[in-house]
Amino acid sequence: MLLIARLTAANPVSLIEMRPRFCIPLMVRAAFAEFVGTYVLVVKIIQMKVIGNGSVAQAQLTHGQKGDYFAVNWGWALGCMLGILVSANVSGGHLNPAVTLALAITRKFQWKKLPIYWLAQYLGALAASGTVLGVYYEAIMEGRVNGEFRIQKNAADPGTAAIFANYPAPYSSSGLCLVEEILATMIFMLVICATTDKRYSKVPTFLQPFYIGFALLSMGLSYGANSGYALNPARDLGPRITSYFGGWGSGVFSFRDYNGFWIFIAGPHIGAILGVCIFELLLKLRPSDKADLMKVEHEQQMQRKEQEQLEIELSNVKAIREEYHASPMLAILWYQHPIDDSQSSDLPLISIPSQAGLKSGKNPTLMSR
Repeated sequence: MLLIARLTAANPVSLIEMRPRFCIPLMVRAAFAEFVGTYVLVVKIIQMKVIGNGSVAQAQLTHGQKGDYFAVNWGWALGCMLGILVSANVSGGHLNPAVTLALAITRKFQWKKLPIYWLAQYLGALAASGTVLGVYYEAIMEGRVNGEFRIQKNAADPGTAAIFANYPAPYSSSGLCLVEEILATMIFMLVICATTDKRYSKVPTFLQPFYIGFALLSMGLSYGANSGYALNPARDLGPRITSYFGGWGSGVFSFRDYNGFWIFIAGPHIGAILGVCIFELLLKLRPSDKADLMKVEHEQQMQRKEQEQLEIELSNVKAIREEYHASPMLAILWYQHPIDDSQSSDLPLISIPSQAGLKSGKNPTLMSR
């Protein structure tokens, strides 16, 4: 109430002036940024277009009439871009427990902050999936069979439960899905490291969310057929818990005799660790690498200068040849000393006489280089 009174007073105080009085700790703000960013990653409604888990729900519930696999991938890519844009300036925009763990292992992130970031990320995904459940509640109720949801103990198809969490495809083994999650997350983490490392790619900060979002889009189009490409444990576990309490029951965990849900938690963690280790050990620039690059750049610069000098000399030779053809007196010297462009460096320099010199009948002089 005090805040509202100060803002609506005769001489209102701006929020910028009041911000120092709140003194919110940076760690609290970072945790909230991770919560909001993960929430936006999973679900966000912008201009009547549902992204994140909403895209999956739209495609699943309308049988592809208002959403298809390509729309699902674009939804996640846009959600990733927006989530990073919302949170990057405060928390770094991890939005992924696997990314946070990988950065902590390489000492790019403090271990003491890891539990706080994880809690914020999982709570953000949980809140987002609850929002999707509320938005699509009536449509989900149409997915019931004989009063219950379409997920059975030994069913090959999870039905509408796939709106929230990932499940292995009927034709894919659990081992294959695990390998796919590890490989996709590893490549995704490599792109994140290469994009955010200023010495490696020099991508402007404002473009990094778009690079990472398009990387997520490419992963979905390439690796999404077998397991749905979680790449993010919070994105899977949070919505899975929501579906558990939302009516699907223990079937969301017991699917395939409990040999499915752990893939989307373990796989991204392993893949992210492998990706960041490969980048740090093999791809990241070292001081010696920088010295070698500077040496190569210097050599290339010298080569460019030599090429420019040769082009200047060649243009001088062409100007002399044109002067020969322009004057009858010089034409005689042209036939006596023909100029070959390919041997221009060995020719004597010929002083170009002025127009007054040509009228006076003076011959041009030959000057050696």
